Amino acid sequence: MRRSRILTLLAAAAMPLIVAAASTPTYTVARSIAGPDGGWDYARTDAEGRHLYVARGSNVTVIDLATDTVSSLGSVQRGHAAVPVPGGKLLVTSGTDGTVRLIDLGSGSETARLPVGKKPDAAILDGAGKHAFIMNAESGTVSVIDLASAKVTKTITVKPGLEYAAFGADGTLFINNEDANEVETVDVARGSAGKPIALPGCNGPTGLGFDKGHDRLIAACANGKAAIVDLRKRQQAALVDIGSGPDAVLIDEARGLAFVPCGKDGILDILSLAGATVTHVGAVKTAAGARTGALDPKTGTIYLPSATFAPPAAAGGRPAIVPGSFRVLVVKRA
Repeated sequence: MRRSRILTLLAAAAMPLIVAAASTPTYTVARSIAGPDGGWDYARTDAEGRHLYVARGSNVTVIDLATDTVSSLGSVQRGHAAVPVPGGKLLVTSGTDGTVRLIDLGSGSETARLPVGKKPDAAILDGAGKHAFIMNAESGTVSVIDLASAKVTKTITVKPGLEYAAFGADGTLFINNEDANEVETVDVARGSAGKPIALPGCNGPTGLGFDKGHDRLIAACANGKAAIVDLRKRQQAALVDIGSGPDAVLIDEARGLAFVPCGKDGILDILSLAGATVTHVGAVKTAAGARTGALDPKTGTIYLPSATFAPPAAAGGRPAIVPGSFRVLVVKRA
């Protein structure tokens, strides 16, 4: 995600659920966890739901979710994604220098530094957890890393503007293209890009989630829409209204819900995946800047990094983070 996407954001205090369907569980901001100053990008919990990892400008913030203990791990240059991988390691994309770092979670030492493309951003694993796929936003390529050997084994050319990605049921890799307003398709086995899926009415798609139960994608669009893509037909099926400034889609398959954190409006939209169509069923007031997040699939708890922003000193400038204001909002079922 690009820092230029962060507009002038005003802090919003955590408030209870503002609207929800009767059949939808009520969610609320239960507490917040303070952390070190600085920008951030994607967040991820480990499989056990014991730790939260947040990619930061120069390292990774690690939060022990049982005790709320906060620590820092590794060294990167503008981190974008922090993904736990098999073998007790953490994979981190380092955007400025175009590398991926592998960090041992036990010792904190860096075990590998792999050159990839320009501005590596999102990173995801295949279903088996044996390969990592790195979306290089500026190069418009996908780097495939064999995690056992810690080597880049393939580079797939797509097109610039790559954002978050998801695997479909058939093994196809789908990637949001923020510049082209479409979803790119990649045949991983062949190592080649296929026909893209147009997203009419969706501007700047970033976050992407796969609804396995209905074989569809949910893409978060910068213009206050969620684009629903029918993968059986390989076409957009609908647009659902959401807030402004989203940068993630969090799928909770166990509860049949999707969550879209919208950082400009400071809300967390709740979408129901229960039926043949995706419907908006609620919104939680969070805080301005809470645009990415992570979901613990075991408990359904959601973690949203945020901070308070001061207006820019000059017109057109970037808003500054107020010192001491970074925190992670913890959203739970009430």
